[in-house]
Amino acid sequence: MKVGEVCKRKVVTIRERHVGYLIVVEPVAQGAEPAGGAGEKPVGVLTDRDLVVTVMAGGIEPRSLKVEDVMTRRPVTAREDETVTDALMKMRGIGVRRLPVVSAKGALVGILALDDVLDCIGAELHGIVSSIQQEQRVECALRR
Repeated sequence: MKVGEVCKRKVVTIRERHVGYLIVVEPVAQGAEPAGGAGEKPVGVLTDRDLVVTVMAGGIEPRSLKVEDVMTRRPVTAREDETVTDALMKMRGIGVRRLPVVSAKGALVGILALDDVLDCIGAELHGIVSSIQQEQRVECALRR
C-alpha cells in the first residue's frame, strides 16, 4: 500500500481549523512545479507541543515570536509513492504521529497520520473477517 492511497489530500492550514499540527510551506522553486501548476513545499511543522514546550514552559511572550522561531525546520516527509510501512518506520524513528506527504518534486500533496493508517488497517481487517465469515457460511451450507 502506498502513502498516497492513505493520506489525507486536504491539508489544513493555520487558523482554518482547531488542529495540533500545522505544515509551514513556501512556493516550490520556479521550474520545479508539478504538472498542473505551482505547488508548495513543506519547510517546517508546528505542533501544539512545540508551543507548550518552547513558548509556554519557557515563559516566552508569544507575541514576540514568529512561527519560524518555534517550528521544526526541514521536516521529515513521506513521498506519496513510498510504502506506508516505510513511512511508519520514519515516524517511529523520529517519534512523531504525522508526516507531510510530498510529490516526486517535493510539493505538498497531503498529510499522513497514524489515525489514517489505523483506519485503513481496520478496514482491511474487517474485509478479512467478512471473508472468513462468508467462507464459514458456505461450508455450513455445503454440509447440510
